[in-house]
Parts: sequence; C-alpha cells; structure tokens
Amino acid sequence: MNGRERLLNTLNGRGADRIPVTLFIQSQGHFAKQLDEEYDPWNFEKTQKSIIDYQRSLGLDVHARMLFFNPYEPVLTVFQGLNAQTETECWKVTVEKEEDGYSRRYRQTIHTPEGNLHQTFTVNEIQKGTFMYACTEAPIRTRKDLELAEKYEPFCSQSVRRKMAEQVKIIKDYVGEDGIVSAWSNGSLFNNISSLIDQTELYALFLTDPEFYDRLMSFAKKRVYDYTDILLEAGVDAICLSGNAAGGFLGNPMFEKYVLPYEQKYIAYCQRKGNPVIYHNCGRVMELVPSYLKMGAKNIEPFSPAPLGNGDLRQLKGMLAREFSVTSGVDQIHILQSGTPEMTAKAVEKVMEQGKDFQSFIMQNVDFLEYGTPMENIKVYADTALSLSEKYR
Repeated sequence: MNGRERLLNTLNGRGADRIPVTLFIQSQGHFAKQLDEEYDPWNFEKTQKSIIDYQRSLGLDVHARMLFFNPYEPVLTVFQGLNAQTETECWKVTVEKEEDGYSRRYRQTIHTPEGNLHQTFTVNEIQKGTFMYACTEAPIRTRKDLELAEKYEPFCSQSVRRKMAEQVKIIKDYVGEDGIVSAWSNGSLFNNISSLIDQTELYALFLTDPEFYDRLMSFAKKRVYDYTDILLEAGVDAICLSGNAAGGFLGNPMFEKYVLPYEQKYIAYCQRKGNPVIYHNCGRVMELVPSYLKMGAKNIEPFSPAPLGNGDLRQLKGMLAREFSVTSGVDQIHILQSGTPEMTAKAVEKVMEQGKDFQSFIMQNVDFLEYGTPMENIKVYADTALSLSEKYR
C-alpha cells in the first residue's frame, strides 16, 4: 500500500498492511517555523509543502491538515464569532484596532438595518509568526442579537471559496499518493456556538433556556454545514472536526442528551460522500467514550495521555469493538519537546505495543508539534514507530 491507501483504509476502519505512522504539524507557526528559515505565516502553500517534504524525508505516511485563514489578517474564515470579513448592503463592519505589546484586539461593530452587533477578536503573537486567537467578546447576548445574525449574516464570499479550492488542489497534487489532505471544519455545532455566546452561560444553557439553546444550535447548523460543503467541494480527503468545547466538561449523561444528537447528524452529513470524519478532542476524553461509540465518526483522536488529557488505550480497547478507528500517540510537550531521545523511543514503544491490538490504529504525536521540539526526537519517533509498524504488520 502507498501512504494514501494506508491512511484512508485505516481511517475508514478497514485496516491496512501496517500501522500508519504520521505527524500532526499545524501549518500556522509553531513547529512549522523550524522547517523553513524564511517562514512566512501568510505563505500557506510554501509552509504546507515544507511540512509534506519533512514527513516524506522521514519515510512517514503524509498527512497535510489545512486550516484556512483570511489572506490579509491573522483571522480565521468564519471560525470564531460572526463573519466580519464579508460585507453586504445589510451587513457592514467597522473595526477599531488596539495594540498592546504582542496582543491585538479587533473591536468589531456589525451594522444591520435593524440594529448593531458587537464582538471583539483578540490575536496574541506568542512568537513571531505564531498566533493564538479567539473571539474574546461574544456577539450574541440576547434573542434580538440572534435574530439579527440569523437574518443578515453573509457567508464566505465567492473569492474566498475559489481560493480555498485552489489551495486544496495545489496541496493535494503535491502530496500525491504519499498521503492525504484533510481540512478543519468550523467546529462541531457546540464548538461553533462556544464563540458566539459567553461561555459562562454555554455549559448550562440547555438547562436554563433550552429553546434559546436549540435556536443557537440551528443557527450554527447552517453555518457549519455550508462551510463543510465548501471543503467537500474543494476535494479534501477527510474532515477534521473539533469537539473539544464539550470535552470532558459536561460528562457523558449531559453530552449524550444535549450534544450527541447534533453531532450524529452533522457527522453523517460530513460523511455522506464517503469522506471520513476525524473527530478531535484533545483533553479529557474517556468519560465520553460511551457517547463516541454511538456518534458515527470514522475516526476519533487523539486520546491524549496524562497530564495533557486522560486517554487510556488499554481501557479504550476493552470498550471498543469496531465503532471507530483510533488515532493516538506520543505526548508532544513532555516527551517530544522536553524529553530525551531515550524517553521518546520508550514512549513510542509503549504506544505501538498498545496500538497493534486495535483493528484500525494510526500513530502520531497526540497534538500539533510545538516550536522548540528537537529534530533528533522526531527522528527517533519516526524510526522507532516505522520499525515497530513493520514488525506488527
């Protein structure tokens, strides 16, 4: 099998000739800066190609994950908050920009014929070219706010859609048969509304105001489903779906009753054309496995071990039949970034020994590689995992 066949077969639960071994490298800063001395945070194509080349150089199964940014500012395309990047006659945006050291705040006022909406988007440049970002002042506080958003919010412009499709084609052609190209959706529905309302309200809203909660989720549905259609039309192989906002905060009974029904429908929508969903919860996960068994996602990741999360592959194996394939691996902070080559080899051996018992398992660093990760550790990771992958085939 080639890398593309190996990853797609495993994601879809069909198994492969050996355990696929890959790397999770985010293309916006972080470890990507170590791969290119002339790293440019806005040259997405060049950065993705350097990530692909690096995985190839290690003999890995290539996985290129795409996250689409507005080409002019370090702001996600309709991921966080309401769309402040596309204007219409009924949706005009004014922005006040504030700078404070390494932080930039975009105080956005959205003008509609029936009233204004307000949100703040904050960008912290934690190191040159590496940004952390969030909607730090949520735009929807009242039913009136939601009504305005429902009625007037535009979606991605045609120029943004074309640019996304062009980028997917370029990167997919570059990867070829060596691996796959996935892209991040703008979250599960629960993740999507987590940037629309204050999170102090979010985690009890389905109890305190179930009608408003359902309306918010219905609003998120249109936004998320439309964005997913763009990704599928662009030709991505798989959809990466963030599920961490619910994470372990709700507990399984609450998750199963108030979040799972929405997740099931959305995942079915994503996978209706055969593209597998990679469902990502990088925090506490084990308490939600009973719901995940019913969710329908082809793949769940990354089952982060303590202290990053509470992933336990031995426990998971006892709970799982063939409901989903599993992606997991080595702690990217305490092992790969901060540990020694010997620690790395030992951690890889442990995970591969556990992973071989699953019907379908993909080996990777559990979350994206951080800046300052020793290249020697990554080489040891790749060599050890590939050697054991051949042994366990």
